[in-house]
Parts: sequence; structure tokens; C-alpha cells
Amino acid sequence: MEGCSTTGGHRADRRQPGIPGVGCTHGAPHGGDGCPRSAGTARPGNHRPPHVLPELRAPSLRKTSPLPPASQLRARAGAPRPRAHASCSSSPTAYHRFAINTVITGCDCTGRGGGRGKAGLKDGSWTVLQLVEALGFCLENTDPRMRGRGMQLLSQVLLQCYSLLQEKEVLHLVLFYENRLQDHHLVIPSVLQGLQALSMCEVLSPGLAVSVLKAIFQEVHVQSLLQLDRHTVYSIITNFMGTREEELKGLGADFTFGFIQVMDGEKDPRNLLVAFQIVRDLIAKNYALGPFVEELFEVTSCYFPIDFTPPPNDPHGIQREDLILSLRAVLASTPQFAEFLLPLLIEKMDSDLQSAKLDALQTLAACCAIYGQKELQEFLPSLWSSLRREVFQTASEKVEAESLAALHALSACLSRSVLSSDTEDLLDSFLSSILQDCRHHLCEPDMKLVWPSAKLLQAAAGASRRACHHVTRSVLPLLLEQYTKHSQSSQRRTILEMLLGFLELQQKWGHVEEEESTLLSLQALICSVVFSALTDSSVQLQLVGIRALTLLGSLQGFLSPSDLELVVDHLIRLALCEEDSQSSEAAMEAAGSLAPIYPKVFSGRMVPRLEEELQTEPEEESSRDRCSLRQRCLQALAAVSTHTSIVRETVPVLLQHLRKVQKGSEAGSAQDIISVCRSLHRVALQCQPEAESCWYYHQTVVPCLLAMAVQAAMQESTHPPLGKVLLQEEVLAAMVPVISAATTHLSPELAAQSVSHVVPLFLNGEVSFLPQNSFPCSFQPFQDGECLEAQRRLVALLMAFVCSLPRNVAIPQQEWLLRELLVLSCSCNCPFTATTAAKCFAGLVNKHPAGQQLDEILQLAVNRIEPGLVEGPHRTQALTLLLWVTKALVLRYHPLSSQLTDKLLGLLSDTELGPAAADGFSLLMAESPDVLHKGCHADVRIMFRQRFFTDNVPKLVQGFHGAGPDVKANYLKGLSHVLNHLPKPVLVTELPTLLPLLLEALSCSDHVVQLSTLSCLQPLLLEAPQSLSLHVDTLVTKFLSLTSSPTMAVRIAALRCAHALTNLPTIVLLPYKARVIRALAKPLDDKKRLVRKEAVAARGEWFLLGSPGR
Repeated sequence: MEGCSTTGGHRADRRQPGIPGVGCTHGAPHGGDGCPRSAGTARPGNHRPPHVLPELRAPSLRKTSPLPPASQLRARAGAPRPRAHASCSSSPTAYHRFAINTVITGCDCTGRGGGRGKAGLKDGSWTVLQLVEALGFCLENTDPRMRGRGMQLLSQVLLQCYSLLQEKEVLHLVLFYENRLQDHHLVIPSVLQGLQALSMCEVLSPGLAVSVLKAIFQEVHVQSLLQLDRHTVYSIITNFMGTREEELKGLGADFTFGFIQVMDGEKDPRNLLVAFQIVRDLIAKNYALGPFVEELFEVTSCYFPIDFTPPPNDPHGIQREDLILSLRAVLASTPQFAEFLLPLLIEKMDSDLQSAKLDALQTLAACCAIYGQKELQEFLPSLWSSLRREVFQTASEKVEAESLAALHALSACLSRSVLSSDTEDLLDSFLSSILQDCRHHLCEPDMKLVWPSAKLLQAAAGASRRACHHVTRSVLPLLLEQYTKHSQSSQRRTILEMLLGFLELQQKWGHVEEEESTLLSLQALICSVVFSALTDSSVQLQLVGIRALTLLGSLQGFLSPSDLELVVDHLIRLALCEEDSQSSEAAMEAAGSLAPIYPKVFSGRMVPRLEEELQTEPEEESSRDRCSLRQRCLQALAAVSTHTSIVRETVPVLLQHLRKVQKGSEAGSAQDIISVCRSLHRVALQCQPEAESCWYYHQTVVPCLLAMAVQAAMQESTHPPLGKVLLQEEVLAAMVPVISAATTHLSPELAAQSVSHVVPLFLNGEVSFLPQNSFPCSFQPFQDGECLEAQRRLVALLMAFVCSLPRNVAIPQQEWLLRELLVLSCSCNCPFTATTAAKCFAGLVNKHPAGQQLDEILQLAVNRIEPGLVEGPHRTQALTLLLWVTKALVLRYHPLSSQLTDKLLGLLSDTELGPAAADGFSLLMAESPDVLHKGCHADVRIMFRQRFFTDNVPKLVQGFHGAGPDVKANYLKGLSHVLNHLPKPVLVTELPTLLPLLLEALSCSDHVVQLSTLSCLQPLLLEAPQSLSLHVDTLVTKFLSLTSSPTMAVRIAALRCAHALTNLPTIVLLPYKARVIRALAKPLDDKKRLVRKEAVAARGEWFLLGSPGR
């Protein structure tokens, strides 16, 4: 793990998680992890002679567990004991393999004894004590290395078989292992492994856990061990704390002191995470800390603040944040640390390091969750001074935000404390100090400390109801007075924004008791200030006033009935008459927010006013202004339709206006109809969350729109001028989302009820459910005849309805409907009708259950598409149908999709249909706005784009290399469309293969190919600069040439790519710097503002390339 250096602390010997082997200060030799080993750890004069094993040779042990003679032991092992124990020293690994295999499984390495199979320790044919006897030579050897190997083998066996041990065996093994803790330092690691295994035994006798830990605390100098061995000690302690809690608590503070000795000096991050967890458990489980509270704090706080950078490719995955959070949980775990921790936090808040400041502030906020007034009282002035300085003087938004969060936590902590009659209310005194230091800055709206002061006050006030009342009682009157004193709009805006912040706190905490409520006493003055802002000429002040008005309306009982009427009047004036569109839109949004709270006021006062404005006939000289006013009325009606009762008022008004536009003197205005449809669409979206509103809207609007469209289609046949506007493509396209949004959120039962009327309308001409259904002729959109062309256009409305139904809703006569749509999509001469029929067919096919019926329908479609693509007047229609059916099947992973995609790939070499087929790849990959998306319940599988890419891009590349020069552009266009819609992480992995083709696509004369390729390359320049830096010369040349393209969108995209080039390594770009800067001077004079804007940004980045600090 990479080292850590302290950021400066309260002790000179602060330790940080370090690099193993780095930062050791002792003169002793290093272990394998670089930690020093003290010369005294070997204890050469203290360890018991290796040939003495009193715990295992006691008479009582002989009596209860007689050891078998050597001959019997060898018979049980299934093989003779190795004659030469020298094998232990010459090849310890081979000996270990032999011994473990023999003891655990009962068969030796040669295979003899294999017939015994499972005989061994696991099935009870051996005991652990017999294993100790068998290992006697190693365990009694005078060579410490040999003893270490014997102990290692025994410990490895115990780690595998500890759950099989008996209570007496565990007892004797614990005594034996405790004794071995006094052995040579080379033996200690293996002894600790064995104790770790024994600590996991469920049959551990009472008192043994305490005995083991005492032995470790007394005999082992833990910090002189290797990292893994130290981790073993922590694991032993953790195991005992989890299973022998009461026994360890019996040690009292001695256990805490022993652990402090174990942890003191720890440097490895892996061990620190475990050690911090142990400290948290000590505190959380109420272990006795005794007189060692400060020592426990010191042994953990010496790591604060953590400054740790993990090495690259760290297999352990320990991050700096893990250590920070773990240490913070320790420091903030008990109020007993407060007297030591708070001075440390104040010291770190004064540090020059931002990371130290942030850590200290976050730790303070965490501590406030458990501290009380007693712990904070002494340090409140210093804490407030530090927090105030950080907010007033900091240049970092992060530090400011954390300081405000810490102040909020402090205020909340003081608010929670229960006061007795004879104690001082620290919250009042603390808030008074804040008010004293900040209140006077609120009187200077032009000075830079006004906002920091407001933020500090709002942070403190937002902590509790009591704090909010204390602060607002002092601040609100002051702000209202300052608003009256200052006449400039900018100053008033600042004051009103601050006032808005405190009003939001009132909204959070609600009203206090009426007799104490500052807000209620200032009601008239607050309303006066807000209303004056709404009439100010400054748009920015108006916007703040609208926000404040919305907030006041959300405060229950604050506005009187007369105030509410005035609020509605102001909103109507701003929405309809205000010249600036920002104020108008904000007023509409405010009306939408307040309407659900006061539905009667808005439906009784605002809706009639808007209806009246819509019905007013325009005068000649002001027709343009009236048109704009009418547009705003429609938008306002939609915005206010946020409550069921209001929807019932506004929807009839919108539909009535739509009929008026269709029939009256304004019948030629398609834009008016589109505006009404947009408003209806917004209302539909707002109705979707409420089932009642949604069903009312659906059964009111959908039949009405269908009736008007059918009427217009029949009038087109008999009186062409009357039905012309409603049948225009853009008008029908505007009606599609209205019907779709009204249908998608219907319950299956209501949807089934509605579909039983709509589908028979188009198949059988059933018009009985339509309002005003006295039509001059029958409605037959699927019949042949030129006179029915207008009726066939209405298939777009059928598509909007049936393709938005939930998948579990059965469509009546679906097979008949699919056949009619198939015929219409292939034979209709009107491109709009043919396309909508193909989309409707595809939408139904996508949701159709798999089975024979679907296979038959798809086969019919293929039989119509294939001859239509070969020859005839309807090749374009056949291609359109192929594209939509392919998309429907690709989305649901249907097997036929690959066959249809191959047909599409084959069309790229067609000189007539090739360009359209190439554009079709964009249709396949992009999100469709009206059909075949998740919002309309289409069957869309995850990662369909990645699958399409994997299956078809190799074919596109192969086709490009084999195509003639006249059709190569089609393959490039198709490829660029696929890559442009592919998730960028997938594209980056394939970049080396595809980049040459993308660069060639930039040379294509087709501006669609250029734009698509540029859109694909721009994010790649940000995400994979190293790969693209190999082609920097080509990229610079191509991008600069495209900045002079006749197409504005291409010029903009090329400039963005030139800008993104600066993410490549600077050393690669410097040779091109002068050239690029000269070339980008020309787009600075482009006739389009958006092009000039991108040129300025790109050229500025190239000017800064290579400058210091980049």
C-alpha cells in the first residue's frame, strides 16, 4: 500500500498508513512487509526449552487421552512414518504436503492407504493429540526454524478442522499455544495462526479467551510482527469480541489498555480498517474504557486527517475514502472524546490544506449527531469563529458548503438538548452570536459579505423549529425594512432573494403557535413587498417575486381570500401581458403550482378570464398581437390544468376553441390548431398521474379529435376547402402525441373499453360513439378509391391510439387490421399515409405474442416487401415498411430480424434506394418519438443496440470494401449512423478497427455522413484521446476543412471537434497550434452567431494550449 504523510497534527509522532518497508524509524532489520522487528522479540533467554511440553505431557492428559504407540500410529496413518526427519529440513513443503494429506485424509503422497479413503482427522480415526505426537520431532527440535515449521503444520491443520475439535482438546491446545508464545520469534507467527483457529471454536471453555488475550498482550510485541501476523492478532481479538463479549468485559479497562498496546504504531491500511472496527465495537458495546479514554483517542486520532493514496492496481481495493469514513466513525462514536477531539478539529479547520479542512468539517458534523450542550459549551466560540471565517473568506465552494453543513449540525445539536430551569440555553446564546456577527451585513446588499451572512443565518435557522423562530424573528423585519429603504431593482432583488430563503425555512418547519409567529404578524408587509416586485420593470426582480409568490401560496393559511384573488390577477397579467417571455412562462408555472392548492379560486377566476380572451375577436391593426395573446392563453390554460376539477373546466375550453379554429373564419390557420394540440398534449401529460383525470381526459378528448378529423376527411371529399387544414401533415402529426399521451396510462380495463370503439371505427365505419356523428358519407379508410385519400390519412390517429395501448390489452379484429395496414403501407401513393400505416403495423407486430399467427403475419409482410423492392412504382413504400418492421423485430430480438437486416444491407448497393437505406440505419438505432418506445409499452430488450452493432457492423465494413466507388458513401453513412447511436464505452473498445473508416467518412461529400461522423468523433476525443492521437494529422486537416462547409450544422460540429482535439496530449498538438489558430480565424466572421460562438471557444482553447498551469 502506498504511503501516507500526515497533514500536521497534535502529536509529534503521528502515524499514517504507510508503504510496507517505507518510513520505518527503528534500526532493527525489516520483515517481509518492511516493518521493523525488535531485537527483543526473539526472547532467546525467556522461551521454554523446546523439549519440554508440560501441557501436553501432564498425567491427567495421559489418563484421558492415551497416545498410541508409534507402531499403532503408523498403522492408522496407512503408511510408515518417514524414517529420515531430515526431509523436514531439506524439503519442508514436501513434508507438509505429506503430513497434511496423511492426517486430514488418511492417505499419503504415494497413494498407499488410499483404500482408507476418508480415514483421518475429519472422520475421527485420528485425534489432534495424536497429530501432536506425530509431529513431536519437529515441535521438540532445537532448531527454531524446524519448530516453526512444525507449528505451522499443526496450525494449518487446525484452521481446516477447528470445528471438529472436542472441548478438552481445545483446552490442552490453548494451554500449549499460550506456552509457545514465549518461544523464538520465528515460531510466533505460526502460534498466532493456531490461536486464530482456536478462537473460532464454539466449544472454547469459559475463561480461555481471556487467558489467550492476556498471553498475547503480555508475551507478543505485535507491532514488530509482519503485516499478516498483525492482522492475525486483530482477527483473534475480533473473534473473541464476537463470541466471548461478557468474558472480555470482565477484564475491565485492562482489555482496552491491552488493545491500545497492540494497535499503537500500526501503519498498514489493511490492518487499520480492522483496528478501527475494533475500536468502534469497544465503544458501541460499552466495554470499560476506564482511565484510558485519552490513550484510546490518541492511538486513533494520530491518523487524522487521513492522507493516503492507494498504489495503482492495488489488489486489496482499499481507498482513501474507506479509511476516512472508518476513522470518522471512531472519532464520532462517543462524547467521551469531545474534550480531546474538538480542539483537534478546530486546529485542522485552520489548516492550509483543503482536504484537512473538509475532513475536519465533516467529522464535526458527524460528532454533532451524538454530542450535547455539555460537550460543546466550552468550544462554541472557537467553532463559530472558525466556521464564520471559512464562509466569509474561503475561495472553495466545497469548503463553504461543508462549513454551512457543520453549522447546521451544531445548531441542530443545541436544539435537541433538554433544558432544565437552572441551565443556560446555549442555542439562544449561540444564535445571538451569529446574529450579532451577520445581521448588520444584511443591510449592505451591494457588499460581498451579504450573501455569506445570509447563508450562515439560514444554515443555523434551518436546523430546528426553535432556531428558525429565533432567527426569523430578528431577520425578517430587517429585510422588509431594507427592501423599502433601497430603491434600485438590483438591490431589491438581492434583499428579496434573501427573504425568499428565510421564507423557505418557514415552509420547511411550518407555523409556530399563532401568538409567537413572526410571519403572521408581518403578513401584510410581506405581501406588499412581493406584489411590488411583481409590478417592477426589472424582469429579474419579477422572477424572484414570482418565486416568492409561489412560496407564500404554499404556506397554509397565510394568504387571505382577497390576497388570493390579487395573486391570480397578477399571474394572469404576467402570463398574458408581460413582454418578456421569461416572466410569462414563470407566471404560468406558478399558476400550475398553486392551482392544486386553490382549485376553486383558479377555476372560478383565472379560467373564465382566459376563455374570455380566447373568444375576443382580433382587430385589424392588432391581429399580430392578438395572435400572440391567443398563444399565451392556450399555454396558460394548459399550465393551470393541474387539478381534476380545473381539467374539467379547461379541456372543454380548449376543444371549443379547436372547433372554432376549424370551422370559423380562421380555418386557414394550421398554426392555431397546432398550438391547441400542444396545449392539449401538456394537459394530457399532467393528467397521467391521476387515474380519474386521465380517464376523463381520454373519453372527452380522443372521441372529439377523431370526430373532427373524420368530419374534415368527409368534407375534403365533398367541400375541399373546409377540411383542408385539419388534414395537413403537420396538424395530424400534432394530434398524434395528444392521443398517445391520453392512452398510455389507461388501466387495462378502461383501455379495452376504449379500443372496442376505436378499432371498429376504422375497420367497419362504426361512428356511433363519436360526438356529432351525423356525417354525409360512410368512413372507410381502408377501401380503394382516390376520393378516400383524405380518410386514409387518419390512419395516423389510429396509429397513435393502438400503438400506445398496454401489451396485455387485446385488440379486436387484430389480424384483419394488420392485413389492411400491410396493404395500405405498400400500395398507397401518399408517403405520409404509407409511412404511418407501416409504423402502425410495426407497432402492433412488436407487441404481438409469439406464435403461429405472428409468423404468418410476418411471412405476409416479407412476401409483399420482397417483390416491392425489386421493381414497381412503390419501391420507396416497400423500403419504408422494411425499415419499420425490421426495427420492430430488432427491438424484441425476433429471429427474423437478421434476415430483414441482411435485405437492408443488400439495398446499400442499390443506386436508387441506397441513400435512403443508409439513412434507415439511423431509424433502426434511434429512439422513435411516437411508436416503438418504452413509453408506449413497446417490447424493447436491453442492449439491442450493442447486439445490432455486433451482428451487422462487420457486414457493413465488408460491404464497404467490396462496393463500387459510387455506393461506398452509402456504407459509410450507414456505419456512421450505427456508431453515432452506440453507447460510447462500447465504441471505444472497437475504435482501433473502425477509426480508418470514420476518417474516410469525413471525406464523403454527403453532409449527413459528415455530421453523423463528427457527432460520433467528438465524444471519442474526450474519452479515448490516446487512441486518436495517432491520427492527429488527419483529424486536424479534416476538421479544419469542414469548418468551411456550406451546411451550418456541419460547421458547428467541426468546430466542436476542433475544440475537443485539445484533450489530446499537448506534446502531440503543439506542432499544429499555429496552423489551427490561423484556420479558426475565418469562422470568427461567420454569418451565423452559433458558428461564431463555437469558433471563439475552440480558438481560445488552442491559444491556451501548452501554457503554464494546463
